[in-house]
Amino acid sequence: MSEHMEETEYNPDLYTLIDEDGTEQVFELLDTMELDGEQYFALLPYYDEPEDAVEADGELVVLKAEFVDGEEMMATIDDDEEYNRVGNLFLERLNDLFEDDFDEDEDQENESV
Repeated sequence: MSEHMEETEYNPDLYTLIDEDGTEQVFELLDTMELDGEQYFALLPYYDEPEDAVEADGELVVLKAEFVDGEEMMATIDDDEEYNRVGNLFLERLNDLFEDDFDEDEDQENESV
């Protein structure tokens, strides 16, 4: 009996952002959310080498859409209460998403046994 695993290619949505100090860093967009008429983004630092990703702290970055000269930009959220509220909503959504994926993987393994 041969087992065939379908391999899918992963193409993350990557964004190069520049902080206040002019330092560039690449981030992977994990999720977006509209809340109270505002657009928010959940991102993680992206690393080309898997070893670097494992060593990183994996801190979720939450940014907000802002329009500057008619162009949409990702900007920091200055209000701590807003940042925490939106960040917690993203964490719940991402946790649910990965939990569902884990449950599906477990179900598929049990079916093939």
